[in-house]
Amino acid sequence: MERHSETQGRSALITGINGQDGSYLAELLLEKGYRVYGLMRRKAAADYGNVEHLKDRITLLYADMTDMVSLIRALQISQPDEVYNLAAQSFVGTSWEQPLVTAQIDGLGVTQLLEAIRTVRPACRFYQASTSEMFGKAQEIPQRETTPFYPRSPYGVAKLYGHWITKNYRESYGMYACCGILFNHESERRGREFVTRKITDGAARIRLGLQECVELGNLDARRDWGHARDYVYAMWLMLQQPEPDDYVIATGETRTVREFAGTAFRKAGMELEWSGTGLQEVGREAGTGRILVRVDEKYFRPAEVEILMGDPSKAREKLGWRPRVSFEKLVEGMVRSDLERAGREAACAAGRQARD
Repeated sequence: MERHSETQGRSALITGINGQDGSYLAELLLEKGYRVYGLMRRKAAADYGNVEHLKDRITLLYADMTDMVSLIRALQISQPDEVYNLAAQSFVGTSWEQPLVTAQIDGLGVTQLLEAIRTVRPACRFYQASTSEMFGKAQEIPQRETTPFYPRSPYGVAKLYGHWITKNYRESYGMYACCGILFNHESERRGREFVTRKITDGAARIRLGLQECVELGNLDARRDWGHARDYVYAMWLMLQQPEPDDYVIATGETRTVREFAGTAFRKAGMELEWSGTGLQEVGREAGTGRILVRVDEKYFRPAEVEILMGDPSKAREKLGWRPRVSFEKLVEGMVRSDLERAGREAACAAGRQARD
């Protein structure tokens, strides 16, 4: 592992910097002495997202993954030693509603960025954010770097293109390019459209009387959940190796969505009891019988992915990487953060009522 003095003065460019992973990665690189540049899409009003607290310590550049000219300009300005491509249309549900946009950003956008790097900064090191969704209909359990891919959504298909084009540029042009096949990783910075954050946010709001129930889809889907802060550290480690390679990053353990919900509600001070099956299944509060979780078919995917579980052996052996945050601590931190935020929301609502 490199010492702080060995990374001091390096430059890094992060696409998708204002997302969950981008913000944790920016914090990590700043701690290591990097000059950090981040790409943002231009909007009517600046949206710093998860890097609001870092905006005075990083340099933000306007660019778009579908606009190669803007990518070239960003590379010319930042002159990065390392490029981390975290930009994506990353919500599986949306990929069914916007398959072409997803393909343009998550697939062809990677090619545009690789071409821009090859033109401006061919010696820099490149990280591509691949995903466990490429495994989709899992061909073996657990999934490892050699497991055949079988994506089950436009998101997974687009990401698979990005994965393979990165490998092709590495092998064809000798570029230092790595793919991190990251399994599900969460945090309090996760978008509320994702099921994990939807659950922890819902549990907090129900606890404080701001919401009555959470509606979910397939409660039997099993996922390998870790903490985003642990996973961005793995990204950095990949680019510090003598030779580029691809790595599965996972905990090697799975929980069902039902288990995640049960843990989240327990951390919020409520115990769930489950009854019914399929679309009739509900989670009731123990002692009151109040329905806190319902199943709604609109949240089921057109093609379900039943289980994703990674084998992180290669990352453990070659990178020395291990997850540090347990499942219980992950969920506890998310619930605590959402309780604090929902508490502020409840206080504001009470204040308005008092004024009225």
